Amino acid sequence: MPQYWLMKIEPAECSIDELARLPAQTVPWTGVRNYQARNFMRDAMQVGDGVLYYHSSCAEPGVAGLAEVASPAYPDATQFDPASPWFDPKSTPEQPRWLNVDVRLVRKTRLLPLARMRSEPALQSMVLLRPGSRLSITPVTPQEWQAVLALLDASAA
Repeated sequence: MPQYWLMKIEPAECSIDELARLPAQTVPWTGVRNYQARNFMRDAMQVGDGVLYYHSSCAEPGVAGLAEVASPAYPDATQFDPASPWFDPKSTPEQPRWLNVDVRLVRKTRLLPLARMRSEPALQSMVLLRPGSRLSITPVTPQEWQAVLALLDASAA
C-alpha cells in the first residue's frame, strides 16, 4: 500500500517548474539535515509513494504539484562536498550520516495555498499545520492525501 508524504522545498532551490524541465523530471532530494526527516527517507519511504510537492519560504507557500518517490534512499553527495552549504565534515563515504531519495514529477497543479489548507476541516490534523512543525518531510495520511487531491481538483474547475 502506498504511503504519502509532504516534502518542502524553496522554489529558488527547485520549483515545480524547474522540476518539470529536469531530465526525467526527477531531482535528488538533497540537503536534508534533520534526523527525523532522514529517517523517514531511510526507514519508511518506498519507491512509488505519493509526494505533495510543497513550496516553502516564499511569498505564497503551498502545494505546487504532485510527485512520487523515485528511488530508495542513498547517501546524499552534498555532505561530502566542502563547497556545498550542506557539507558535513563528520560524515564519510564509509559512514554517511545523510541520505536522500529521488523525487519524480507526476503533475504540476495550481498552487494550493497554506492558508486554504489551514481552513480545511479534513486537514486539521495534518503534521504541516501543527504549531511548531518545521520538518521538511512529513507523513500525510491517506485521508489527508484524498482531501488535498479534492481541493486541487476543485481549484482546477
